[in-house]
Amino acid sequence: MIDQTIEEIEEMQTHSSSVVAVKAADALRSLLDDDFPTVEEYVRALERNSSALRRAKPSHASLYKTQRQIVDTVTDADPATVAEAQELTDTVITDVIDTVESAKQEAAETALTFLEDGMTLLTHDYSTTILRTLELAAQKDYELTVYITEARPRYLGRKTARRLAEIPEIDPHLIVDSACGYFLSECDRVLVGMDSVVDGNLYNRIGTYPITATASDVGVPVTAVGASAKMPEGGFQFENEFRSVSEVMREPAEGFVVENPNYDATPVELLDSIVTDDGIKRYGE
Repeated sequence: MIDQTIEEIEEMQTHSSSVVAVKAADALRSLLDDDFPTVEEYVRALERNSSALRRAKPSHASLYKTQRQIVDTVTDADPATVAEAQELTDTVITDVIDTVESAKQEAAETALTFLEDGMTLLTHDYSTTILRTLELAAQKDYELTVYITEARPRYLGRKTARRLAEIPEIDPHLIVDSACGYFLSECDRVLVGMDSVVDGNLYNRIGTYPITATASDVGVPVTAVGASAKMPEGGFQFENEFRSVSEVMREPAEGFVVENPNYDATPVELLDSIVTDDGIKRYGE
């Protein structure tokens, strides 16, 4: 199960960083059914597999933080038996998953305070927290128009558009990434997810920076929404990923190089605000 989860994360079969954190935490439960001769060997297996899960997506602060919480909780407790260690692991995994899910809900509820009936929004890529925010707005009978970028090269924005098309109160419009400058002047606000916020930069799916810079130029506020775990205080170092060139073009690149970075860095000063389960942090005032 752990190897399969690592493969899914690496291949981006799981898109949202909060969903990645939950899947990775749950994957460690496969160790609960194995036999280990000593507590030390169990803890080593837990640390080794947790490290492999973290390496599968080193850009995700929430994955780093939740995996460290699981390992540190078991290690610091110094359990006397393997059964005790496994029981503690099961408990902390449940706690971690509950925390991730509740953080997403709380962040979405807070972000909802930025929305009003009749607004026109723009969003980029695929964020389950942004989707939850828009679902909550629909539950309040807000009628919203939402522009969604395709989010090349993975086209995850198309997945967002399909989800929003299922909500009667929302009028979704799918656009190519480079069309954001054309439509931003019609928008009241941009909502984006977040993979991590480190050293004064919001790291999110590639394309977030140019959208945010253009929005700043035309005076449209940008709000990033996510769990507070994505704003780590220490220990986490963001690592970008360069994905397969086949995502950009399938035919061979002859005489030129194809670059495919997964994330870009947006200076937080370009944002209007960051919303998490801990509240609202304002910028640019």
